[in-house]
Amino acid sequence: MNEKVGIVSLGCAKNQVDAEMLLYSLREHGFQIVNDPADADAVIVNTCGFIESAKQESIDEIIELGALKREGKIRAIIVTGCLAERYQNELTKQLYEVDAAIGIGANAKIAEVVRQALGGEKVELFPDKLELPLNGGRVQSTPFYTAYLKIAEGCDNRCTYCAIPLIRGGFRSRQPEEVIAEAAILAQKGVKELNVIAQDTTRYGEDLTGKPQLASLLRELCKIDGLRWIRVLYCYPDRVTDELIDTIASEEKIVKYIDLPLQHCNGEVLRRMNRRGDRASLTALLKKIRKRIPNVTLRTTFITGFPGETEEQFEELAAFADEIRFERMGCFAYSQEEDTPAAEFPDQLDEETKQNRADIMMEQQQTVMAENCEKLIGTEIEVLCEGYDRLAACFFGRSAADAPEVDGCVFFTCGKRKPAAGEFVMVKVEDYLGCDPVGTMIE
Repeated sequence: MNEKVGIVSLGCAKNQVDAEMLLYSLREHGFQIVNDPADADAVIVNTCGFIESAKQESIDEIIELGALKREGKIRAIIVTGCLAERYQNELTKQLYEVDAAIGIGANAKIAEVVRQALGGEKVELFPDKLELPLNGGRVQSTPFYTAYLKIAEGCDNRCTYCAIPLIRGGFRSRQPEEVIAEAAILAQKGVKELNVIAQDTTRYGEDLTGKPQLASLLRELCKIDGLRWIRVLYCYPDRVTDELIDTIASEEKIVKYIDLPLQHCNGEVLRRMNRRGDRASLTALLKKIRKRIPNVTLRTTFITGFPGETEEQFEELAAFADEIRFERMGCFAYSQEEDTPAAEFPDQLDEETKQNRADIMMEQQQTVMAENCEKLIGTEIEVLCEGYDRLAACFFGRSAADAPEVDGCVFFTCGKRKPAAGEFVMVKVEDYLGCDPVGTMIE
């Protein structure tokens, strides 16, 4: 009987793609994949180590699995991903539940590691992180109609608050023909929505040809039959070129949605973050995008409470967000991450101040989103149906303005014809709940 393996993948969509590649490798080596960790012989925890809350979530998950191990329900716990890469041998010393801790460079050896752990061996394996495979088969963990397409690994931006370059290494683009081939396979399997991801998608191709290649890659992806929505996530403002803007505007399959994490707008705060720009330059960029891409959805994220952020600088950030009125926004209190330059900066703010400022930003954003929902009433929007909500007694899905897992939903009722998951339908918006439109499917 084949030994059973389950996986718990935490953190971002980029980590999720790594998990899907791990599952494929395990299946190819004869392991049986199970969804419920309690049914597994071995469980892999693909961890996130980006900020303190993510690290704690990973640790909590390992401890919970340790309880299952003590009960005899599982035999081995293997930890990989960013937390394992970041803390390496410390994991097995601090968390006795862990049987194997491996760095991201060892992902290609996952089947061997699982067998060793099930055989009672303690495994610690941390090869060069550049050995992380960029290409390979995947066991798709998302619904059949939507998938992530990772086009690069690592990051060269060196923002002072961020540990990703330490964990993931320098930026490495995949070859365009490999990306396009994978996208074509996903489309053949029924994927209709492709979400293009990397630590910085706008840097794609610079390491291959010396200049950005994202726009040309997107144009090639648009030629693939079966794809309906292509979404671009994690863009860096300095690299949003006129060519990229025009490509998003002109290609029908590319949804008019740009995820542009700005982090702040004050020039001095951005300089300390090792990012460029200021309120004037960012405002000019956003106005240009909105002018050239009508009805674009702009998503951003901000950090409040960065070391030395004054009350005036925070007020400038709040005023900037209020002026731009982003369709989608997230805001996080600064997390002091060890081994990053910002962790050693003077004038660290207290946790309460950082969180209060984040809360103010999000409360302000709730008002903006409610007003945007109000404007949608009476309009018709295209929705990708995702299922039926028994509690709300209606169907739900996402519009082009909603990226999976990070944005909201559209709730709708219908007549006799029931839409299937993965089907595109038109919905007339009649109301909204919180910040989610509510309407009726047009037959």
